[in-house]
Amino acid sequence: MTALPRITAAQRRTRLVRRHLLAPSVRAKAPEAVADALVGLHATDPATVFLTAAARMHAPTFNAIDAALYDTPAGTPSDVPVLARIRCMRRTMFVVPAHLAPTVHAATAAAHTDRHRPHALTQLHDALGWTEHRYATAEQAVLEVLAARGAATAAELADAIPDLREGIVTFPGKPYQSRQRASTPVLGVLAAEGRIRRTRPAGSWTSAQFRWAPARPLPRMAAAEAKTELARRYVAAFGPVTADDLKWWTGWTVTDTRKALAATGAQAVELDEGTGYLLPEHLDITTEDTPEPAAALLPGLDPTAMGWRHRDWYLDPDHTKALFDRNGNIGPTIWWNGRIVGAWAQQPQGHINHHLLTDPGSQARTAIADEIGRLTTFLTDTRVTPCYRTPLERRLSAAPSTTRTAN
Repeated sequence: MTALPRITAAQRRTRLVRRHLLAPSVRAKAPEAVADALVGLHATDPATVFLTAAARMHAPTFNAIDAALYDTPAGTPSDVPVLARIRCMRRTMFVVPAHLAPTVHAATAAAHTDRHRPHALTQLHDALGWTEHRYATAEQAVLEVLAARGAATAAELADAIPDLREGIVTFPGKPYQSRQRASTPVLGVLAAEGRIRRTRPAGSWTSAQFRWAPARPLPRMAAAEAKTELARRYVAAFGPVTADDLKWWTGWTVTDTRKALAATGAQAVELDEGTGYLLPEHLDITTEDTPEPAAALLPGLDPTAMGWRHRDWYLDPDHTKALFDRNGNIGPTIWWNGRIVGAWAQQPQGHINHHLLTDPGSQARTAIADEIGRLTTFLTDTRVTPCYRTPLERRLSAAPSTTRTAN
């Protein structure tokens, strides 16, 4: 039996630094290049998109990232920005290159789209007695208001359309029971169907209160073709990966994962955690040059930190409890040469506090200090509090301004 090519953890970290733009020499000029390199940027927390891009750009600015997210490029026939915010992998929000959005949607969310409307109708009928006609009337009113105004927040739409102001209770009797307006399911269905889209937030770039604007539904693609293409892009950007990594990242079934992975033509390799896969053109990973020593401050939910199911090759398992919340969301992290070595947090007055979970050496500490300065310059007067607070991030945001290194 022929032995599989062996890929070490150190070789994977070298490739991670290059492919994920974590060294100064491989950083990108534009935010869309960052999104393309990482396939997509986690967007549940609006600040993550900006901080993920800024960490990987040569000269990041708020205006450049904002324009990629919300402005229509001049001189192009497209009426959409170069980056698209859609619900996709694991039914969560991502920002992906607009040209890739139809593929990502067809591979992940399209199969669930038809379920949204019946669910919303049932919810509004049971809670408020809405009929299908009343639902359709409210929905059409939303589209007409957005067509007239160009964009509006959910609150502004509710002010204009009385039916949307009605309150409903979700999960009645459960510990997580909550109240919301009828606008929530109505807008959610329109967004899932691609008929409206989120545009600029009502507040700063850290705000989760978005405006809604008219949109065109994404072009349809065959699911099998889309899954193969998405799997190929994931393996290219994150490989070598295990089948379990791909299944976790996409939210697919075991069967769909295996079919898509096989269709990419990926080749099996040996990893510390078992069999991994690389595209044939990337099997020369062992000959890749090591980039210059590289430090990076990545935000909570960063695609690199969240990109694999098996993480021991870049994260000490003993540090997991401090860096993740109870639901598996990672907080802000400090990286050195493809490995997580610490965490950071912004204090209320703006200072970036950090803690090193291991001592990476003097060269690393100097590079990390430079990255803190770079992030401070990008943030200027903006204050960022992650949507998902982790134990270490909470302590650092409240602690005195200091640098701490684990003994």
